[in-house]
Amino acid sequence: MKPYSLAFIVVCGFCLSAAVSLAAEREKPPLFRFEKAEGKYLHLLEGEKPVLTYNYGMLLGKGVPEDRRRSSYIHPVYGLDGEVLSDDFPADHLHHRGLCWVWPRVIVGGKEYDLWSLQGVEQKFERWLGEKAGRGFAAFGVANGWYVGEKKIVKETVRVRVFPAGEKGRAIDVKLTLEAAEEPVTISGRSPVKGYGGFSFRFAPRKETVLTSPAGREVADSNLKRFPWVDLSAKFGGKDFFSGVAIFDDSRNPGFPNGWTLRDYGFLGVAWPGLKLYILKPGEPLTIRYRVWIHRGGAKEGDVAAAYAAYASTGGRRGERTGR
Repeated sequence: MKPYSLAFIVVCGFCLSAAVSLAAEREKPPLFRFEKAEGKYLHLLEGEKPVLTYNYGMLLGKGVPEDRRRSSYIHPVYGLDGEVLSDDFPADHLHHRGLCWVWPRVIVGGKEYDLWSLQGVEQKFERWLGEKAGRGFAAFGVANGWYVGEKKIVKETVRVRVFPAGEKGRAIDVKLTLEAAEEPVTISGRSPVKGYGGFSFRFAPRKETVLTSPAGREVADSNLKRFPWVDLSAKFGGKDFFSGVAIFDDSRNPGFPNGWTLRDYGFLGVAWPGLKLYILKPGEPLTIRYRVWIHRGGAKEGDVAAAYAAYASTGGRRGERTGR
């Protein structure tokens, strides 16, 4: 056997090291990146795959009445395999809009308005609070206002953090901070019975819809049943596979676990404060938090219960470890 030269050993070692480094690089999740478009849209992509779009311009669907124009919500939201999960301007409820946070009762100065169906009050984009995109997560912040005419009545801050897609799912954290601008503002759900209003997701057209809570399959529409999480899974966009979205109610939120608005036609909403009144006050900001779990398969295949348990065990502060 011939002895190998030191140079040969060094070169081989270098090649092996390079091969290991290349393999490790390939195992890393793709880089997130943002793209702004038309002065209206902030698109988020992971590698070449779309993740979501934050709509900061005033949008109106084709052929939709002018009084349905709106801003400051997330749509589309994409599944891990590119399917569109959310809907906007659906014909049955033109005011429904992707992933949003809106209330049907907004009372200020002795007058009542409706942010849910865009009656007398609207959300408006004001400025960006920063963007960050890398391999570990992407995040952005937005300052908005609720306006009655030209008068700003509520200061709204939105912070969104998105984690890489794993084999089964992806976590999206949304933190909302609301504060009355000049005088108290009361918010509430739809009275006198349903109580809907708050953090909501309208789903795209689909087949074989299944609603699941910690109690099991929810076979009927319901109002104000209390759960820490609920999932909707189905076959979207003509695909032959299931995917879905679960919403997690953070244990730090007032009223936890809150009631829900569940609709088989494609709607999930955390109905907070439900039929109660909540008063926003100047100088006393309210912060509420939610996680959206995007997953492959149904609730069982998408490990929804385990994903919620991981979220709850860390108080929502270490989401980068989920979905991998």
